[in-house]
Amino acid sequence: MKRLNLVLILFSMFFIILVTTQIEMNFPNETSVTKFYYKIKNEYPHDSLAFTQGLAWYNGYLIEGTGLYGGSSLRRVDLSTGDIINIHNLSSKYFGEGITVLDNKIYQLTWKNQICFVYNASTFEEITTYNFYGEGWGLTTDGTHLIMSNGSSTISFFNPKNFTLEWNINVRTEGFPVSKLNELEYIDGLIYANVWLTDEIIGIDPVNGEVVKKIDFSGLRNENWEKADVFNGISYDVKSKKIFVTGKFWPFLYEIELLK
Repeated sequence: MKRLNLVLILFSMFFIILVTTQIEMNFPNETSVTKFYYKIKNEYPHDSLAFTQGLAWYNGYLIEGTGLYGGSSLRRVDLSTGDIINIHNLSSKYFGEGITVLDNKIYQLTWKNQICFVYNASTFEEITTYNFYGEGWGLTTDGTHLIMSNGSSTISFFNPKNFTLEWNINVRTEGFPVSKLNELEYIDGLIYANVWLTDEIIGIDPVNGEVVKKIDFSGLRNENWEKADVFNGISYDVKSKKIFVTGKFWPFLYEIELLK
């Protein structure tokens, strides 16, 4: 009986060590999250009829993608005036989503049509289309890959030459998945993402998916803007290091500075 009890004790200890090791393997030490706030540096006019889905910066202009069936478009916008310089309207059967610019090409997602449009960045002439599986939400680039969100906690990396999936990362904070990832922007080695239906942008490590930054944008949307919808839209000018943000149907677009 004593020998049996000893065997049971040893087995229990081995099981505990095995389970603990497995937990450590599956859930590594979480990266600490640094919290940031914002300071408005400049305010610019923005088309309050634009249901903003994506923002990018290219050759001194904002490139903006808008959504809604019958209201989806691709635009080149003068930052200082908010004037639309060029516009390409999508067919009413498409709901436009995130955009990005890579190698003088603009890539624009659709929400449920599983199509990515590719345009000449200078002329807005359509070059080709690619198909993908699932929903399209946000889109950005690290200069090599196209990086896409789909409203879940998964971010996908695609080959821009043929839009084939190369790998996914799962976004987590404190061991829990972060879902509703929307508009994306790649800034200084991190993926920044609007979290849909919140006033928060998170900074994500593109290697392991850990959230390393959180920026609280509470109060940026004016309560007197009757038709203004959710906070959505991030753009970054690599040369000037300027960050721009806005929202759906917002009358203003802001240059912001991040503060700890």
